[in-house]
Order: sequence, then C-alpha cells, then structure tokens
Amino acid sequence: MEKWDLYDKHRNKIEKQITRGDEMISDEFHLVVHVCIFNSKGEMLIQQRQPFKQGWSNLWDITCGGSAVAGDTSQQAASRELFEELGIHYNFEKIRPLFTINFERGFDDFYLIEYDVDLNELKLQTEEVQAAKWASKEEIIKLIEQKKFIPYYESFIAFLFEGRHHYGCIRL
Repeated sequence: MEKWDLYDKHRNKIEKQITRGDEMISDEFHLVVHVCIFNSKGEMLIQQRQPFKQGWSNLWDITCGGSAVAGDTSQQAASRELFEELGIHYNFEKIRPLFTINFERGFDDFYLIEYDVDLNELKLQTEEVQAAKWASKEEIIKLIEQKKFIPYYESFIAFLFEGRHHYGCIRL
C-alpha cells in the first residue's frame, strides 16, 4: 500500500496523502522521478520491464523511475528508486533535477547523471526489471521505432543525450 503526498498546481505540498490507485481531484498532483545514467562513452543505461508488469510490459525504458512515496523529497525518491530497481547506490542530496515535465496528474523530475556502472554488479528488482544494458541514442530510437521501447518522443530522447551535462536548454 504505497502512500503519496499530494501537491497543488504550484508544487506546494498540501496536507493530504492518498494510496496509489486512489482517485485524485482535479487540483491535486503527485511527484514522479526518473533517473537517466550515462556512462563515459555517452551511452544510457536502459532497463527492460517485466512481462507481468502492468503498463508497458516487456518494453525497454530509461534507467529507472517511479512515484515518490509519502515523506520523500524528489532526491530521496530518485535514490530509492535507483536502488530498488537496479541496486545502485547514488547520493542525490546535493543535486537538483535537470528538468521537470508537468503531466496531467503531476510533476516528473528528471535526473541525468554520468556514472560508469558495471552491468554485472546490478541487482535487478525481479518484480519490475528483467534486463538492463547500455544503449546509444541511435539504438534507443531504433527500439522506439520497433515498438520495443516506451514510445517517448524521439526529440525527447535526443534532448536527454544532448542536455545531460548542464542545466537549462542553451548550449554552453
């Protein structure tokens, strides 16, 4: 029974929590986080969802992601999700998300980090992840075209790769 803190449209936490799956009213939102890990070769660590996972089953996805649970900051949620899904310890406390995307029911914080991870040392969460590998931008776009990757906009994937080294959307 996962509990979520709720926020108003300005991302102020309101004094209300819900259980995952409960209905939210129109002015209530929740927090989601995504982490994209890139290695020193410029590849992204991607994961394949389990066939029995509800929503996007068997498809490849970016490194990890999930909802913040009640009491989590964005950084704590990113750290927890990364450890739960892949067994990777990473301290997010001194960094901000590189960007946030507003979606219909909440805020989606994206952390883009460079971290060389040995695939043999990953501990995949069997309830969610069946495989992980490194992939180039071109490989991910090809997987999207083949309907083997969650159908993100190709320009979004390109933005992840191009914008991963600095905050903002202007080339420095």
